[in-house]
This record gives sequence, structure tokens and C-alpha cells, in this order.
Amino acid sequence: MVSVAPVLIDDMTLDDIPAVQDVERASFPVPWPANAFRHELTQNRNAHYIAARSGDAIVGYAGLWLMVDEAHITTFAVLPEHRRQRIGERMLQRLFDIAEEMGAEWLTLEVRVSNLPAQRLYEKYGFRRAGVRRRYYSDNNEDALIMWTDRIKDRAVRERLAQLKRALDETT
Repeated sequence: MVSVAPVLIDDMTLDDIPAVQDVERASFPVPWPANAFRHELTQNRNAHYIAARSGDAIVGYAGLWLMVDEAHITTFAVLPEHRRQRIGERMLQRLFDIAEEMGAEWLTLEVRVSNLPAQRLYEKYGFRRAGVRRRYYSDNNEDALIMWTDRIKDRAVRERLAQLKRALDETT
């Protein structure tokens, strides 16, 4: 584990794409090309992408699409050497805020069935398993778990998020 400077979560910019691609290549066997990120940032009005910054370095990023009343988390990654430092947790909290700001009722995502650390994080934040997409990942035909939250405006969800945020703020 590498010690990092305080992490700032803010909007991804076009200038961030090369560093985001470094995170992408370190995290996924089939990384998105630069033009995909460029398109998402400039053409997709329903998309919102964030970057986790430690000093001048991008150590993680995530994005979502608003599809009617659901926010679909499209991508989520932290550099391997910066994992287990609660950066992903801070990004996930920001995605909840963005989803609510965009008018979403729920959040959803797919995650590899083998990615137990990610599943634990999502479950901690109230995501539940809702199904399986068979042979979803093109690199190895691995299945994806489909996960959903309860309505993000529900009191219980808001209280859970506030409690988790307080706990995270106490440790950082």
C-alpha cells in the first residue's frame, strides 16, 4: 500500500484522459480507448465522470449515465497500489450525490462475479444482487452480477449514506 496525499474527488476533464487511461489499463484487461472517454465527456449529456486526485496524480475515476430515472455506474476503478485506502468509497459517495442531483431514483451497476472486494463495497452501500448477465465480459466471458440500490431518496438510504460518510470522515 502506498501512502497518498489527501484525495480530492472532482469532475473529470479532457486533460485527465491520459492519466485516467493509465488507471484503466492497470485495472481492466480490455480498457476503454481515449476516444470513448472523450465522447463521454463532450457528447453524452446523460453522462457524468469523476476523478480521484492525490496531489497532481489521478488515482481513480468513475462514471455514470442517467437513464430515465436510474443512474447506471458505467465504470469504476482505483489504481491497484492505491486500493484499500477508501478512495473507492469516497468516489461511490460522490456518485450517489451526483445521481441524486441528476434526478435518479436508483443506482445500478454490473460487477464481475469474481470481484469480491468490489461487491463488498457495493453491498456496504446498500446495493443488492438483482440478477446475472451471462458471459458479460468479453475478455474471458465471465458473468456479471447486476446490482441495484433501493430508492436513493428513501430515508433509510439517506441515513445509511450519512452514517457511512461520518465514519469515513473520521478516518480521513
